[in-house]
Amino acid sequence: MTADEVRAARLVAEAAAGAAPEELPRRLCAAARDALGADGATLSLLTDTPSRQLLAASDSTALLLEEIQFTVLEGPCISAAADGEPVIVEDLDRTPTPWPLFGASMREKLPRVKAVYAFPVYFGDYVLGSMDLLGLRHDALSEDALQQAPEVTDAVAAALVPAREHLLTGKEAPTWEPADETRAHWFDTHRAIGIVASRQGVNAEDALALMRARAFGTGRTLADITADILGHPREAS
Repeated sequence: MTADEVRAARLVAEAAAGAAPEELPRRLCAAARDALGADGATLSLLTDTPSRQLLAASDSTALLLEEIQFTVLEGPCISAAADGEPVIVEDLDRTPTPWPLFGASMREKLPRVKAVYAFPVYFGDYVLGSMDLLGLRHDALSEDALQQAPEVTDAVAAALVPAREHLLTGKEAPTWEPADETRAHWFDTHRAIGIVASRQGVNAEDALALMRARAFGTGRTLADITADILGHPREAS
């Protein structure tokens, strides 16, 4: 491990030191962003599954990047989690991506984001999530930063292990901050899926597909559709 890799990983470990469990994901997200020189970052668990849960987003741009991927069900962080390998897109303007819906949504909603870097988060031998970094310029991360990224991701995973009981709380709303943001991405969505499934007489998978179709068809996010359903359950169709 080089001195730079040690330094970047140490920044993440120092950010986690002494953090309350509810503050930990947000601190780790900011530390990873700063350590690698990115313009934004997100962390999520169970990224490529229907049980996916947002842990943290560093800012509104990073949050929208996350929302786009989980509305259209494709993108760098989903691929990174599914395949267990980093996914690097250094020029969204000129490089065709294998995700047509993601690419179209990014051009429409986040044209200022020029690069996306997704890294699987390993807990032992298993991928339990992903970290997304975004850049507002092409080739935003340096070669040194890309070499440091695996060590930073490992440091993030190590910091999350002691707080694992606080990360996914089953039937209880997430306990980490900011509460409204993390609750909306994915806990509330599960509640909305139940409402749609009941009213439409379909299973949960089909209910989620209906919600995603509505989001994509209206140009809104899955979180927006969820909020509508929970606010007006009789309109959930």
